[in-house]
Amino acid sequence: MTTVPAATSATRKSRPQVNLTVLRREELSPHMVRIVAGGPGFSDFVNNAFVDRYVKIVFPQPGVDYPRPLDLWAVRETMPREQWPYTRTYTLRWVDEAAEELAVDFVVHGDEGLAGPWAIAAQPGDEFVFTGPGGAYNPDPAADWHLFAGDDAGLPAIAAAVESLPATARGLAFLEVDSEADILPIAAPAAVELHWLLRRGVPAGSSTLLLDAVRDGDWLDGRVHVFAHGERGYMKGLRDILFKQRGLERTQVSLSGYWAQGRVEDDFQAEKKLPIGQI
Repeated sequence: MTTVPAATSATRKSRPQVNLTVLRREELSPHMVRIVAGGPGFSDFVNNAFVDRYVKIVFPQPGVDYPRPLDLWAVRETMPREQWPYTRTYTLRWVDEAAEELAVDFVVHGDEGLAGPWAIAAQPGDEFVFTGPGGAYNPDPAADWHLFAGDDAGLPAIAAAVESLPATARGLAFLEVDSEADILPIAAPAAVELHWLLRRGVPAGSSTLLLDAVRDGDWLDGRVHVFAHGERGYMKGLRDILFKQRGLERTQVSLSGYWAQGRVEDDFQAEKKLPIGQI
């Protein structure tokens, strides 16, 4: 893990903090854990209308004494950056405002990373602090069909997007996971085909399955709207397929790297300003 938390241009006003608690943990598959959170702090949560809404979950550094209750923005104003809590960006899988609950799905690989091991060990009553939500994407209702493409990290956002479609929607979804055990139920419209691509032990970010499927697949007729999110190298490959091979316009595509192989998020976020990180 990097020793310096990522810098940010966000502010208390643009990304308000929400303090929830873990209500329950659900093991969805060998590599996906769902944390459902809620509590009195849910009244501070301001929902938005995007299907890819995301939050930045706050992880205090061990051994650092933070004022309680934790106020991320106060910490950033008064403490050196080396002592700031880490943040990790995650999609909200669903929000139930009536029940005052929300869910976040975490990709887990044993003790690898920061957020995954936390999710594996999380217990009811644990602190669940985040800022946000943000978001930018909704399926274009004027599109003739929809194309979704992503890996494990993009799966929660893609699932939420697919489930937001009207019953009459048409589309294709290419979803890369490790094995059959990682296939999750998605309530897709009847004419949206889900294609699960199985790496079978190949490390995430190292396969060609996703690029091959999008490049060689039989696309539907009409104007497409694309949502493609996942590992940065995958997204660069898809960028070339979508814009150079398929000739799509920028307005037809939502394309974003959620992570980069061999990078923790603080380094990944810093690299977004450099040529290597630009998609």
